[in-house]
Amino acid sequence: MTSSLRPKAADPRLSGRAVKRIAFDEDAIARRVGELGREITSAYTDGDLLVLGLLKGSFIFLSDLVRQISRPLQVDFLVASSYGDGTVSRGTVNLVYDPETRLEGKDILLVEDIVDSGRTLNRLMTILQERKPRSLEICALLHKRIAKDLTYDTKFVGFDAPNEFLVGYGLDHAENFRHLPYIASLQ
Repeated sequence: MTSSLRPKAADPRLSGRAVKRIAFDEDAIARRVGELGREITSAYTDGDLLVLGLLKGSFIFLSDLVRQISRPLQVDFLVASSYGDGTVSRGTVNLVYDPETRLEGKDILLVEDIVDSGRTLNRLMTILQERKPRSLEICALLHKRIAKDLTYDTKFVGFDAPNEFLVGYGLDHAENFRHLPYIASLQ
């Protein structure tokens, strides 16, 4: 459910930047996160569930999502880098912060903000699979459906996303706009 709403007034959180359109408003996001929480609760009826957030983009989504999952769970995070000190991806993924929680034998749900090329997800899933979890699945807030080389299915998807550069609800542009309560494309 996308919308082409424009903010009614200039949003001071945008630092003067113009919004092209709001792709997903606060209400649509809240409804879908609630639905995802119920889907995940139904899918994981037993075992040790570890919700593993990929920082930084997933932190707001993950926070709202885990509060909608009606079963015991643990939360941890990881940080991956494919850029190093440059601005162009080297094509390799390194874990900058490794989860502190033991992964072996657990049901791991990797939470991602957006799936686009799929390269980072492919590498992370391989790394996490080596830790011998009971199961390993992906939950993404947004999926652009443009990943030609993604070798792992995304089991839980919040929204199919337009092929635009999006910000808000955790997604950023140069570390800005993560705190917007909606998801928008900038002009």
